[in-house]
Amino acid sequence: MKKLLIAAAITGTLSLAACGPSTPAAQNVESSADNTADMMENTAADIRSDASNTADSVEATADNKADAIENRADAVRDAGENRAEAIDKKAGH
Repeated sequence: MKKLLIAAAITGTLSLAACGPSTPAAQNVESSADNTADMMENTAADIRSDASNTADSVEATADNKADAIENRADAVRDAGENRAEAIDKKAGH
């Protein structure tokens, strides 16, 4: 029984040691590293968000340009139909 208690105490001590640093200096180093890593991850998320916003803006600009060209194409088609009708009208058809 005594051996079992000693083994349990050693296992508990080892598991506590694996939980993290025990000295304040080591805790500060770990905390600082965690904070730096969190800031880096936030920066990465911001970059992805900015890229998505930029892509959306580029897509909207491209759509607007395409719509303007399609509108001009419709105007050219309408003008051609109007001229053709005027020619037919003048020819008596």
